[in-house]
Amino acid sequence: MIVYTLLAITLFSAFYSLYGLWKGGRLSLNAGWHRLLVALSLGAVVYLYGTWVFLTVYLKYVFGIALLVLLAIGLARRKRLSSNKSHPVRAFINVIGTLVFSALAILYFTGTTGKADKAELAFPLKTGKYFILQGGKGLPTNLFHYSYRGAIYAIDIVKLNKTGNRASTIFSKKLEDYGIFNDTVFAPCDGIVVRAENDNPDNIPPSRKRGPTNTNMVTLETDGYYVFMAHFKQGSVMVQAGDKVKQGQPLALAGNSGFTLEPHLHIQAHKNTHTGLPWYSEEPLLISFDGRTYLMFETISPKRVDMQ
Repeated sequence: MIVYTLLAITLFSAFYSLYGLWKGGRLSLNAGWHRLLVALSLGAVVYLYGTWVFLTVYLKYVFGIALLVLLAIGLARRKRLSSNKSHPVRAFINVIGTLVFSALAILYFTGTTGKADKAELAFPLKTGKYFILQGGKGLPTNLFHYSYRGAIYAIDIVKLNKTGNRASTIFSKKLEDYGIFNDTVFAPCDGIVVRAENDNPDNIPPSRKRGPTNTNMVTLETDGYYVFMAHFKQGSVMVQAGDKVKQGQPLALAGNSGFTLEPHLHIQAHKNTHTGLPWYSEEPLLISFDGRTYLMFETISPKRVDMQ
């Protein structure tokens, strides 16, 4: 099961980076500097890319504090250690590892797509805390979306409960255990509904056999862009093709229809060039919610705004 695999990788990597800092702190600066660097850079990657949300997002901050504490202890301890030489082969391997991990940490923020045009939207969910389960500026953070239908800036959103998890357990086959299931999704902009689907059944996690074309969805068209939202609950879509909607108008309930492992809201935006191309063939746009862009594994607390 992918959820347990990703969580195991996160926890193992976190432990290994902490162990590396502790181990490196027992050596002199000459002997252990490369261990310190590789452990610290690995820790940064785990902090940014770790799937903490499968347990609790708060564990991420505990790990970050532990990383800094062990670093401080190691640096203080080094001053009292006698000097000895570093092993050249181990130092070389650790330096390469440091460069790789540092590059991944930098790419988390920069992505690989360069400067992108934006679609300015209102956040489509109203109350609580939400979490970007997938998203970012292309590779490496948006790996799953990157090769599919121009969705290089697509975002998957889940809702956090009081314990900082997106569900009541690490994994559940009950749709109601997921915080975002049945959450009302609101129009993020004024627009015209160009397509709406309502009749596809919700998958039981982790099944996604129905595929990406069998999802309940709403596609909105504005003068400047298209907005596609998907995975709505069966029978919950409140609009149909041709309807004019206003920002903040209820559209549907979050569900688990289509190509999805668990309930979430999928949203992506594409430029509208009025050339007759399918919306998904148009240039993808980076989404900005209420004036801010978000990266993978960031938390969103929506503004208190009036919804219809």
